Amino acid sequence: MGSQILSDNYFMNMALKEAQIAYEKDEVPVGAVVVYDDLVIAKAHNQVETLSDVTAHAEILAYTSASNHIGSKFLTQCTLYVTLEPCVMCAGAIFWGRIGRLVYGADDDKKGYTLYKPRIIHPGTVVTAGILAGESGALLKSFFKSKRSL
Repeated sequence: MGSQILSDNYFMNMALKEAQIAYEKDEVPVGAVVVYDDLVIAKAHNQVETLSDVTAHAEILAYTSASNHIGSKFLTQCTLYVTLEPCVMCAGAIFWGRIGRLVYGADDDKKGYTLYKPRIIHPGTVVTAGILAGESGALLKSFFKSKRSL
């Protein structure tokens, strides 16, 4: 179990780097990483504003890239690391793609999937919450604080 926590922290730190890229691009700072067999096969960050696309969430972009990488719509052997609890849209994609494991950082008290439909995640998906939640939450708070001061 101890090594799992270490690897979760390691990969979540990668997702946080993606979130920082989003922050620097004036996007909501959420980052995602998809891991298969301890190898990162996809990384992404929110690009909603950049692409003028409400579906361009970090999870969706990372998921698409990972699916293309392994040549399958199902990611049953993969782990998705994301800095913020997925919204209902992203949780639906996780359901349909049958991702093996979801690891997220900060809870989303306004739009997180657990507020609406906790079982929207595929029953075969193992969920781990709260990995580097403080770091993820701090980045989000900093971003939204800067928006309120404008």
